Amino acid sequence: METLNQTLISTNLTTFTSSIVSANRFHPPCFKSPPPLLCQRRRNNSIFFIKASVSAVEQQTQKKVALVRIGTRGSPLALAQAYETRDKLMASSSELAEEGAIEIVVIKTTGDKILSQPLADIGGKGLFTKEIDEALLNSEIDIAVHSMKDVPTYLPEKTILPCNLPREDVRDAFISLNATSLADLPAGSVVGTASLRRKSQLLHRYPSLSVLENFRGNVQTRLKKLNDGVVVATLLALAGLKRLNMTEHVSSILPIDDMLPAVAQGAIGIACREGDDKMANYIAKLNHEETRLAVACERAFLLTLDGSCRTPIAGYACKDEGGNCLFRGLVASPDGTKVLETSRKGLYTYDDMILMGKDAGEELLARAGPGFFDS
Repeated sequence: METLNQTLISTNLTTFTSSIVSANRFHPPCFKSPPPLLCQRRRNNSIFFIKASVSAVEQQTQKKVALVRIGTRGSPLALAQAYETRDKLMASSSELAEEGAIEIVVIKTTGDKILSQPLADIGGKGLFTKEIDEALLNSEIDIAVHSMKDVPTYLPEKTILPCNLPREDVRDAFISLNATSLADLPAGSVVGTASLRRKSQLLHRYPSLSVLENFRGNVQTRLKKLNDGVVVATLLALAGLKRLNMTEHVSSILPIDDMLPAVAQGAIGIACREGDDKMANYIAKLNHEETRLAVACERAFLLTLDGSCRTPIAGYACKDEGGNCLFRGLVASPDGTKVLETSRKGLYTYDDMILMGKDAGEELLARAGPGFFDS
């Protein structure tokens, strides 16, 4: 710093002196020397200018450079998840607890920009992660925080996702201004949801209800549509409402037997660049292995089915009382007239759980047959 300041002072003095000499070149030969008082003022001003320049550089140099830049979407829920990640990083590594050590970078994705069309029509769930992945690969951020149910079954090359935070409640919440459950809704009632998974299971159990598709937007937007009377009820992930401290809006919680959750629902994933050992070590301290294994099992099921936003698929893996893995999977026709379910039980280990997910997916593929998802 001292060397830098000396260099700046020398540079500024040279520049200032040169400017005076340059100015004198334009003075006519008969120009008289200025009064002593004026010279003193000029000297004082030049010293102030040099000190101010040095001070500004010192402040810029001393400004804290973030050790970790977290990339996230800008919705209230996404930010809540990014701040949760930040807090856990600060608690796990002393150097990250210092002020300015972690920076949150908001990235707007294509999925956030286009709300007028169903996700399936504009490219699927990868639209909520693509721009964030690009920022990660371009070293504009150091880690990326995702809702795992938004993450495609493939990861971009040169990225890894080795960390899942402890999973929140996986169930769906029923929200209505004038009913306490789906069973209380009269025939013809309109329920808003953009999820084909929710739509198909809802119509399978309650065929007399109607579903308003493309009921998209963040949690606050969807609740506003409900309050405005666009629909009489909606279904939202309970995990998001909990993370936003908005559970007061919940009318009832749907049992898993009635509404099997989306693959990886309630789980947060943290990605970094392949080979970035520093970031990998930071986020390894946050990993919740039970959640990571459950999510891996569910995503193996989804990958086998080649699932996307166009296909109603549900899957949930959990640890039972005996410490084993219990997996349940479901596929349905979009109109809910056909629903196929299966389950698996085995050891709660990575290899066994991956095999369970794949095997369950292969079974449902064979049972569904061609054209199953077209109805």
